[in-house]
Amino acid sequence: MNAIYQTKSDERWDQIAYKAYGDSTKIAGIIEANPGIAITDILPQGTRLLIPIIEETESFVDILPPWKQ
Repeated sequence: MNAIYQTKSDERWDQIAYKAYGDSTKIAGIIEANPGIAITDILPQGTRLLIPIIEETESFVDILPPWKQ
């Protein structure tokens, strides 16, 4: 499943990844889902991107010791 995002003025791939996932390093999945979009420093305003919905395999609470949960 994917979401659709339309870029705003002067947005970059890492900014969109941060908005979508809270992590600016997760750009690979977005780039992969949009093979027709040129990989440039700044995306043109109004570009429609597919944003893959990713499921977290492990939540932060799952990795905390029991006394901190």
